[in-house]
Parts: sequence; structure tokens; C-alpha cells
Amino acid sequence: MKTVCVLGLGYIGLPTASMLATSGYQVIGVDISERVVQTINKGEIHIEEPGLQTMVQAGIASGRLRAQMEPSHADVFIIAVPTPITEQKKADMSFVKSAGTSIVHYLQKGNLVILESTSPPGTCRDLLTPLLEQSGLKVGIDIHLAHCPERVLPGKILHELIHNDRIIGGISPQCAELAKGIYSSFVEGNIFLTDATTAEMVKLIENTYRDVNIALANETAILCEQLGINFWEVVPLANRHPRVHLHSAGPGVGGHCISVDPWFLVEAFPEDTKIIRTARERNDSMPAFVAKKIENLVSNIDNPKIALFGLAYKGNVDDIRESPSLHVYSLLQLKNYTLSLHDPHVKHPPVPLLSEEETLEDADCLVILTAHDEFKKLDPGKVKNWMRNKIVLDTHNILPSDIWTNEGFSIITLGKGK
Repeated sequence: MKTVCVLGLGYIGLPTASMLATSGYQVIGVDISERVVQTINKGEIHIEEPGLQTMVQAGIASGRLRAQMEPSHADVFIIAVPTPITEQKKADMSFVKSAGTSIVHYLQKGNLVILESTSPPGTCRDLLTPLLEQSGLKVGIDIHLAHCPERVLPGKILHELIHNDRIIGGISPQCAELAKGIYSSFVEGNIFLTDATTAEMVKLIENTYRDVNIALANETAILCEQLGINFWEVVPLANRHPRVHLHSAGPGVGGHCISVDPWFLVEAFPEDTKIIRTARERNDSMPAFVAKKIENLVSNIDNPKIALFGLAYKGNVDDIRESPSLHVYSLLQLKNYTLSLHDPHVKHPPVPLLSEEETLEDADCLVILTAHDEFKKLDPGKVKNWMRNKIVLDTHNILPSDIWTNEGFSIITLGKGK
């Protein structure tokens, strides 16, 4: 199997396509965005990821990687499209359906289809199998279908694609073995084989575990504020226990996985996911909690200007999917405050971004919403010359509060009680 067609050239599809091209495969990358296709074919990238530009350039230059807007005949089809949630917290599988439908015409006997997109349990069996069999080919006999969920961290994708263990679930054992042959060309971690539904569940429960843990951290931070103690002291002390690992608190949970995947389980099993639902609701409530703190901090200021630092959902990436910062921004808009935003990583923002100085000029309150390294290095000596009132809300505990206090700032940190 030498030709691979990757559908979806985003944060997972493009690194995977580049890795396969580097491993010797002829790779056809497919994306519905003309801008994305043109960018890649010029050897450039539309997302921020260390090392990816070099790999894409090498793939394009070698002729092993090309991007286009429609699929072509191939030996292997990898579906790496988004699986977001609707406003009703239901899985939106329209991109997976569209991708599957788009390759039906190109399927030939012996082809392998791999779903990488995180999906509700049963997707390969109940959604993709009947869809692909519209080709007249029988899944598990004429063509092969497997699920190999991605499990990488933005900012470290290329390293983790190689070194992380992978789970591959097949509609049949032979499907899983064939998929293993593809991934073993570049994966140095262990590869474990199972059935497709088990693989789907493994990915969902990995992210659900993290979401529940973060919800516990966020709830603990709220309790610490009420108790007048410091969450950021409680956590490292609690984690000294050999079987405890409490995560960090923050303004909410974003990204395409942790903030989305648990809802797939809640949708499928509404009566049996009480802990999962409660954790999701706690994390989804954090932007409102932060917005309320901001409102209290500027309650005595006429026509306050709020400087928001960070639009990405986590530090040092450009990914804004499900970002808590966007939710905080939307809530503050309802208050008719003057809002200014700054993020040095986000390249295609849905709202206007300003320079650091422009964002802070005459601001009454600076809010750190994303833990970018650049924000950790902010100079309070400069910042105080730009701001009108010296109020800071740090939702990630990344600023040295003693230094900022010495410069005359009133600095409030999420999780620190008075």
C-alpha cells in the first residue's frame, strides 16, 4: 500500500500526511479550503506547529506530498476531519459523513480506510460501515476499516506522532493488522490492536479522565478562594501523595478534544454519565466565573477598558477551537466594556487583535487568559506606564505577584483567596 489519501489537513491531518510522505508514501492531502490547499502546495503551513513547515516543504519538494480539494484513487484513505459538538451538546458527524461519502466512488477492492477523527463509540460499525458499503464492497471482506485515534498535544505533535503509543481498532483483526502496517512506518511507540468500538471508547475515556480531573481542580480553586487559602500551594502539596495527581485550574477547558469528547458519552448514555456531565458543566462554567470576577474588579470604574491577553485555548499554540477566552470575551461584550485583545500566536482570529502596547493603552484591567511564554515575561515596569488603572487578573498563576505588587499593581490570581 503505497498511496495514501488524507482527508482533512488541519492539526492532525497535515502532520500525519507529512509524516507519511517522509516515510516514503505517496500522499494526497485533501481539504475543502482552497486557501489551505494553496498554502500547502507552496510548501507553507496554515497552522502553528514546531517543525511542521520543514516537513511540508520537504514533502512538496520531493513530490511525495500534494494537496487538492477532491480525493483521488489511493490504497489507503485516512479520515482526519473535525467532529465538533452542536450548541445542544450533540456530536456533529457531518464532516465524517461527508468525507466518507466523498471516497465511496474511489474505493477499490483491497483498500484500507482509517478513521482518525475522535468519534462516538460505534461510529465505525454503525455509521462508516454502511456508508462505505454503498460502493458495493463489503467492509471486512472486500475493503478494510479501522479506527486509530490521534493522541497528540498541540505544540508537540510531530514528536508525539512518533513516540506515543497508538491504539488501533479494526472492524476485523485483519483490518487492524493492515492499519498497523501503515503506522509502524513511523511510530516508535508501542502499537496495541483491538476492535474498533473499543478503540473509540479508549480515546473518549482518555480525554474524559482529564476533563473530570480539571473539573476537580477548578472546583478546588473556587473552594480555596472562599477559604482564603492558595490553590497553587494546595495542589503541589496534595500531589506529594504517591497516588494523587491533581491538574491545574484555569478559565475553562478548550481545544478540540477535552472540551468536546465527554459530551459524546453523555449523548450516548444520558442516564449513566452523571459524573461526566457534572464535570463538563463545571468546566463550561469557568468563563462565566472569570467574567464575573472581572466585573467585580472594575465595578467602581466608569466605562472600563479590559485588556485580554490570550485567545488560544492553551499556551504557546495558535489553536482557538473551543477556547475559554472566546467565551470570556463574548460574556464581557454583553457588559458594553471597551475590550482589547492580544495574542502573539493566533494568525486568523475571529475578532481583531492588537499589539501588546495598543491592547494595554489606557486599560483598567489586564486579564491573562492564556499561559503563553511571552506573557510570563511581561515587564510590569512598562505595563504600568500604559495602563490607566493597575489591576491584573491572572487566571493561570504565571505572573510573579510579588514583583507586580511592588510596581503598584493590584494582582488577583484565580484560586488565591484573600
